[in-house]
Formats: sequence, structure tokens, C-alpha cells
Amino acid sequence: MGTGPRQDDGRSAQETDGCTVPFPGRLSDVTGARLAADGYLAGIARTSPPTHPDCWNDILLVVTELAANVVQYAPGPFELRMRRTYDGVHVTMHDSSRVRPEPRPFHPDGGGGGVGWHLLHTLCDQVSVVVTADGKDVHAFLPW
Repeated sequence: MGTGPRQDDGRSAQETDGCTVPFPGRLSDVTGARLAADGYLAGIARTSPPTHPDCWNDILLVVTELAANVVQYAPGPFELRMRRTYDGVHVTMHDSSRVRPEPRPFHPDGGGGGVGWHLLHTLCDQVSVVVTADGKDVHAFLPW
């Protein structure tokens, strides 16, 4: 059993520490969440580029969808958390609503909505919801 210093695994502090960004819950915060995610991905891409060109855009789409759903269905403050995992990126969106998201039927005639939850499950390796005392966390794991 070694007691010396650990070897540097080549990952940056941003990769290992991740990022946490709180938002007050305004419509403009959807763009803010997307920009924060883009900045985080740019940081990790310097030392660990994505394995496929679509990975970056898929993560941005998921973050945008999650943030838009918070603003629409769980008004109030929310928090975006992202961290690098062994083979991907873990996105967590925390909001103040304890109501679990549910798939809604898609209405192509212009009724709006119904695509987001299905989209998340298509793009992500895993999606889960954890209800907490102060709201819920939606966890999404995506390849990188």
C-alpha cells in the first residue's frame, strides 16, 4: 500500500472539481446555463477532447432543455452542476420543485412541448431524478 503522493493523471482541476453555477430562474438564465456549460466543456476539451464531434452539442442541448424546463415548470432558482466522469460528463440540474418530470404526448399540430423528456432519454446514457427536501435533482450522464 503506497503512502506517497499520487501520480498526476493528467486531468485539469476543472475536470476533477467540475462546475456549479446558480441561477435566479429567469428566462435569460436558459442562455446563461448553456453558456456556462459551453465554457466548462471548452475547459475540459483542452486536456480531454470529446470522442465524437456530436458529444459537445448533445451536452449543450441537454443543458438547454433542462434549464428551459425548470423555467417553465419549476419557476424559481435553479443550479447547474457539471463534472467529468471516467467516460463522460455528468450534468445535474437542481430546482425547487419536488414534482418529478413526466413524458407528455407530442402534438405536431403546434400544441407545443412533449419532446424534451424523450430527447433526454435518447441522448443520455442514463437519466435519473432524485427528489430532495428542497426540490429535485435531474441527473443526466452523457458520453464525452
